[in-house]
Amino acid sequence: MKNLRVLPLTIAAILPLACWVLFSGCATKHPATVQSGPWNLPQLEQSPVTEWGARTGLVQEVFYQGEPFAGKPTRIFAYLARPAGRGPFPAMVLVHGGGGKAFRNWAQHWADRGYVAIAMDTAGAGPNGHLPDGGPDQSDELKFRDFSPAEIPQMWTYHAVAAVIRAHSLLRSLPEVDRDRIGLTGISWGGYLACIVAGIDHRFKVAVPVYGCGFLGDNSYWTDKSLAAMRPAARHLWLATFDPSNYVGGTRCPILFLDGSNDFAYPLDSLKKTSNLVQHSYSHTSIILNLPHGHIWDFGEVDAFVDTALRGLLPLPEPGPVTLRDGMVSAPVQGTSGVKKAELIYTADTGVWQKRAWRAVPALLTGGTISARLPDQRPLSFYICLTDERGLRTSTTVQESLQTKP
Repeated sequence: MKNLRVLPLTIAAILPLACWVLFSGCATKHPATVQSGPWNLPQLEQSPVTEWGARTGLVQEVFYQGEPFAGKPTRIFAYLARPAGRGPFPAMVLVHGGGGKAFRNWAQHWADRGYVAIAMDTAGAGPNGHLPDGGPDQSDELKFRDFSPAEIPQMWTYHAVAAVIRAHSLLRSLPEVDRDRIGLTGISWGGYLACIVAGIDHRFKVAVPVYGCGFLGDNSYWTDKSLAAMRPAARHLWLATFDPSNYVGGTRCPILFLDGSNDFAYPLDSLKKTSNLVQHSYSHTSIILNLPHGHIWDFGEVDAFVDTALRGLLPLPEPGPVTLRDGMVSAPVQGTSGVKKAELIYTADTGVWQKRAWRAVPALLTGGTISARLPDQRPLSFYICLTDERGLRTSTTVQESLQTKP
């Protein structure tokens, strides 16, 4: 990375970027206004130049235009899957995480469910390894390298966000796609990207970040590792430019934040702060007890949430705002007819979120309200989880550190 060559930019190219950096440099953790960032959205919302490749069954290879890297044009590789039939169909943009790639089977999963789907590579790779005209790879060394404002267009997040938005634009150009029914989901680093993109690309009608969230500088796997290793000025610039907390508040569609209770990368306190930035009517949560972290794309919760938004199918039941009174916790429930189980999930542990031991106890569901008595231990953190008749789970965000009995 120390030898990365960054070519000079023209004054016309630098000025808009410099102005954005100037006005975002004082961004707070809870920005009063949502930024669109350094990305040229009008340009990215145009249909990209594409090259179609081999097709096997429902899935076809495609290369499309990326952002210039080190002064050279780039291409992005993806698998695009189409259902059988004529359409128009709803569609999905699928974003892999760290160590991942364009997953053919992920695109196939959605095509089998009646969606056109595009699963792109965000690490400069094609079907057989790194492309000679690919963009930056996704190593932490590249993601978190020291950089200046002029180098923002050379950074991985800049390229990956642009790749996701261009994939959306490609889908919207296809006659078999209903451009008013397109959603977005991403896993891990793909969930991180989904949080950014959902906040700036308002053409999406639904989004589901799996594991990903913002506030990486406050608490994440990288807080005391890659971010701490950056020079202070570069770390400040990275957080002001590339942390999802700067953008996710601009989300204008239903968004489901799905995470594990002990996720190693995106802990529950950062997840809560991220979801709280989104308008309440759009924000939904599913915290799954002891969920493993990986490229898992067959979550029923993701499929059902998207189906509700894009196909009008049965919604997930979910708990509303939490109330504490006389040692009891309660919350209203929407969609109670499908609830099979209600639980209070809590921990009296403190310290590192990833190492806390959680316990689930039954909660009572009566008359559209879920309630449970809080344990006597203090401090206490907890959330309410509902499971419907399909085995699908939704939850509140985590309620943190009660120091005394309410």
